[in-house]
Formats: sequence, structure tokens, C-alpha cells
Amino acid sequence: MSALHPDLLTTQAEGAIPVLFVGPEGVIDPAMRSWAEANGFKGKPGQILVAPDADGGIAAVLVGAGETFDPMSARALPAKLPPGLYRLEAEPEDARKAALAFLLGAYVFDRYKARPEPDQVRLVAPGGLDVEAALRIASACALAREMIDTPAADMGPLQIETIAREIAAASGATATVVTGDALLEENYPTVHAVGRAAAPHRAPRVIEIGWNLDRADLPLVALVGKGVVFDSGGLDIKAAAGMRNMKKDMGGAAHALALGRLVMQATLPVRLVVLVAAVENAISADAFRPGDILNSRKGLTIEIGNTDAEGRLILADILTRAGEHSPDLTLDFATLTGAARIALGPELPPLYTDDEALAADLLEAARAVGDPLWRMPLWPGYRAALETEIADLRNDSAGWAQAGSVTAALFLQKFAPTTGAWAHMDIFAWNPRARPGWPEGGEAQALRAVYAMLKARYPAA
Repeated sequence: MSALHPDLLTTQAEGAIPVLFVGPEGVIDPAMRSWAEANGFKGKPGQILVAPDADGGIAAVLVGAGETFDPMSARALPAKLPPGLYRLEAEPEDARKAALAFLLGAYVFDRYKARPEPDQVRLVAPGGLDVEAALRIASACALAREMIDTPAADMGPLQIETIAREIAAASGATATVVTGDALLEENYPTVHAVGRAAAPHRAPRVIEIGWNLDRADLPLVALVGKGVVFDSGGLDIKAAAGMRNMKKDMGGAAHALALGRLVMQATLPVRLVVLVAAVENAISADAFRPGDILNSRKGLTIEIGNTDAEGRLILADILTRAGEHSPDLTLDFATLTGAARIALGPELPPLYTDDEALAADLLEAARAVGDPLWRMPLWPGYRAALETEIADLRNDSAGWAQAGSVTAALFLQKFAPTTGAWAHMDIFAWNPRARPGWPEGGEAQALRAVYAMLKARYPAA
């Protein structure tokens, strides 16, 4: 799935039209200045103006950069530029970042809607850009977005398994899958409980990819993803508005798989384990219930207060499984809580970790690549909100704590590996408003930041 067309970037610059990023006080030649003033172009972010040449062609394209140029604004270019070949006029580092943004903006989800083949907008690769690496990153983001955009009827547990097997096979990795009632035999009780109400052909499963595992000299990285292919809320059923976009509740699994593919394609010097629990939180006579007490792979019992807090349950088992590999680093992605959106909105995912070095590395990488994260606290005062009289912990925190994203992260912390650092990203994985370069629908969040951090920590030879 989702490989971007390699012709989007080219090294052939002949006839390329310059793209100028211009701020409010930008210096452009007098003829272009007059044209800009006549057309109300003031260098504001989002403004784009085509400047004609004497023959009626395009002399240049002016792009509003605002007071401070953000290379990610180049995501809008594929949707806004007339067909043709362009070159970016910017500082070398900014140009390379803008070229990747251009690739991210070229994503279109057209599986269900036929569109005429557009005349292509193409870009000259800026000097120093590793074109293959940029295409791999953009393709990974496109894979995650396409998986998220695909409706649950066509992106069930089996389809996620199929994608995982294809990713593993392409890099010579192993892929093992435990499905249905075998989850009880293999000690994944919370994954089984959440997914057992689904139809048999959509049975729950744990998918594990292993790569380079025979290289004991290399550090082990575990990537963990929540794969709830559709979340009805279970017996605590969601309202219609809350259920509408729950096809995206497997966004964590999409991120873990796409990132795992990137790590293997780049042959980073690590051992890699990718763990995904793929389930449908459905409703049937066999659905798990409020008041049930579930066992977990770790041996902790969990009282169910709300069946709509199911993501943390499946993550509990696969985080425990990750710990059995004694990882040096564990990173989990999950569309876990609406509370994260209340705290930070749809564009800024919370980051949770108690490892100061990992937090610093992730935040630095996020700033460097324009893929934002915001660190939130694993506030110990709220751990009491997970306590219950009749089990080791509860899956819905007590109302007095209020901080739902924090308490969910504290729940996961109880199951996270203890042999190395751990971080949790509570992503939204969705653009709720459409604008050029950011269509409404699936979005890759924190994926590029985490990959940049991994490349910095484990540079390829």
C-alpha cells in the first residue's frame, strides 16, 4: 500500500519555475512587487500568487511565508500550484524540509472515488536532499493515513494482519499472529475480552514482527500500537457523533507498522519488535461488561468500569509482551483518549515518559522536523484514581482526577517494560478540518518525530 510516485521529485531542473517564499517585507523585483500589490499579496501564510512572464507563461510563484517561514507550509503546494515543474528558492535546509512537506501534501485518498488523472505538479529535489529517504518517510506517512482513512469494513483485523505480513516479508522479518480463542491459550486475556464480541471473520489477534533478533549486540526497540479497527464503545455504547470516525481507532497500529517499515528500510542498527493488537470493540451477547474483572498477561486484575475504555486494555497485554523481550526502548502509539483533545486539541499530541533524556530527544526531534509533540506529566497524585476495592486496578479512573489522558497514561505505565525507557503518544491521527495539504481525514502524528529521534540515537553505518 501507499508508495508515492517517485516522479514527484526529480533532479532534472531544466525549465523549472521558481517558488519564492515571501514574507510581509519580502524583497522581490519591482515588476513582481507591482503585480503582488495589484493582487493583494501581502506575504501572509497561505497566500499563493502566480506571477506571469512577458509571454503569458509563469515567471514565478510567490508563496506567503508570514513573519517566520514554516517549511511545513509547503504541504499546500501540490493542491495549489498549476501543473508543471518547480524549484524551491529557500535556504538549503529549509528547502529540504519544504520538499518533504511537498511530498506529504501530495497524499490523496481516492480508493472509493474515481478522479481524473491530474496533470502532475513536480518538484526539483533541493541540493543535499536524500530523495529515496524522503520518499520513504512520505510513503510511511501515506501508509498510516491510508489505513486510517479506509473504512472498518475494509480495514479489519485480518487486513491489518495482511499489511503487517507484507511489511515483514519485504524486509526479511518474521511475523507471528495469535488469533481468536488461541489468545487465551497464549495468555492475552484482555485482547481476547475486548475483541471476542466481533464476528468470527473479524476475530481479535496479536501481531508480532521481529527483525534482526539474532543480533544480540544491537539494542532492542519495541514499537507498540493500538489497533481497534472500530470502536462502538461496547456495551457502554457511544453516541452517534462519537462513533462516526471510530474507523480511525486503529491509528496507533497504523503508526507502529509504518514506523517499523521505515526502521527496517533504513537498516537502522537495532533489533526491532513491532506489536499490534487488532480488535473490534463490538456488541454481542458475548461482549465484556461493566463490572467484569479481567485477568491480564502481567497477572494484574482489572475491574471494568467502562467498556469504552478498551484501548488501554489491549495495550496492557502487548506492552507486557514487549517487556518480555527486555527492550532498551519502548514506544507506543494510541488514539487513546478524548481528554487529550480537550487538553491540547487535534494538532498537538501529548507525550508521556518519565525518562528525561528520551523526552528531550523526542521534543528536539519534533521541533527539528515540524512534527509537534507536547510533554504531559505522569502525575503520581492521580495514581489513586486507578484503585478499586475488588481488583488490582480499574480501567476507568475515578472522576475526581478529571485528567483522563494522564490517568490513561498512568494505567499504561503499570504494564510498560521496565528494562529501558518507555514513551506513550496519545495521538488523534485525524485532520478534522480540510485545507490544502491537510485534507480532512487520517493524519500521521509523531511518526516523523519518533523516526528522527531513532535515526539520531541509532545512526546507520
